[in-house]
Amino acid sequence: MQVNETLNEGLKRGYAITVTAAELDAKVNEKLAEAQPEVEMKGFRKGKVPMALLKKQFGQRVMGEAMQESIDGAMSEHFEKSGDRPAMQPEVKMTNEDWKEGDDVEVTMTYEALPEIPELDMSKIKLEKMVVKADDAAIDEALANLAENAQDFKARKKGSKAKDGDQVVMDFVGKVDGEAFEGGSAEDFPLVLGSGNFIPGFEEQLVGVKAGEEKAVTVTFPEEYQAEHLAGKEATFDCTVKEVKEPVAAEINDELATKFGAEDLAALKAQIAERLEAEYAGASRAVMKRGLLDELDKMVDFELPPSLVEAEAGQIAHQLWHEDNPDVQGHDHPEIETTDEHTKLATRRVRLGLLLAEIGQKAEVEVSDAEMTQAIMNQARQYPGQERQFFEFVQQNQQMQQQLRAPLFEDKVVDHIAEQAKVSEKEVSKDELQKAVEALEDAE
Repeated sequence: MQVNETLNEGLKRGYAITVTAAELDAKVNEKLAEAQPEVEMKGFRKGKVPMALLKKQFGQRVMGEAMQESIDGAMSEHFEKSGDRPAMQPEVKMTNEDWKEGDDVEVTMTYEALPEIPELDMSKIKLEKMVVKADDAAIDEALANLAENAQDFKARKKGSKAKDGDQVVMDFVGKVDGEAFEGGSAEDFPLVLGSGNFIPGFEEQLVGVKAGEEKAVTVTFPEEYQAEHLAGKEATFDCTVKEVKEPVAAEINDELATKFGAEDLAALKAQIAERLEAEYAGASRAVMKRGLLDELDKMVDFELPPSLVEAEAGQIAHQLWHEDNPDVQGHDHPEIETTDEHTKLATRRVRLGLLLAEIGQKAEVEVSDAEMTQAIMNQARQYPGQERQFFEFVQQNQQMQQQLRAPLFEDKVVDHIAEQAKVSEKEVSKDELQKAVEALEDAE
């Protein structure tokens, strides 16, 4: 077998590989010899079919496998000896297309090699970590939001008309074709107008009613209504309004705390402070990570495989186009051209991606099965009722697994670098942290 270099420009490599006819014939004989003990043929006992007859019967069928295995073996041996790592799948072409049995096999292999990644002294990296404490104002604001969500209702003044958002307490009897139907009646039923809990059109007709008033509400059940005997039919509800109540925020006290699972108000405040500081820490980490990536980008500069940059620029352009055209869901759209700005961003991403991958590999950073499972579960929550199907889909889809694993790996490498860098803490206000986060979003 011969491997001759034909191209060596920057990261581009080209080789001519020749598998001799003798080598190929030996490979065929080897594969036939492996199969011989199991072969049965009329006139011969199992395992006793002569090699010449096997070759005549199965030689052509085995030839293709032998050819592919020989080429794959030559490629593997080349990469092992050279130390090259292809950036993308090598392009392999057979050059003697008029090949016939007894000829040598000649192929060309071209690829772009991954560059040598320089060693970094990560102790020279200086980072700033923004620290925000949950102050009383932030805790009180969160408490007020909780109280609003846990709203109560109090009676409006006598004669007040019900508004959207008010609670109407009423008795009602529903009828279809003049006959009351099962499940269509209730007493002292509290309905919040605008909540959408009743049939479309029902709540809107109660806006303006007063306590003590009787109101006939006419609606049509949806065609896809779950009770088939009511689907698509018109119904009349005779409503007797007993009370009209306006929403009021719940009082901030121990009773409110117990509604949210806390022992008392002090315990609820402590939980809120802990949650807020966890949110601040997450935002702070995102800001620090961007700072780290900026520092790494300044520290390294090495040649990049053009194919990786081109593919990344195309993906960026495609993603941004869809963000600007959200109505287009599929890929049936004009060809999207990449700009210098896309290429510039792609160059940074590819360089940092290769650098982080190299650092992670040398540090033996790995994403555990438990971490992957947690990531899949978090993603599955976006598909209520279909979590199991999503989980199974990811298990059977290598590309999807890689999409979920990549950010986990990157974050672990970032943490590894940050542990060796010089990190100084700076206490800031919530507003300052918010501005830093907004600056990140604007820069993307």
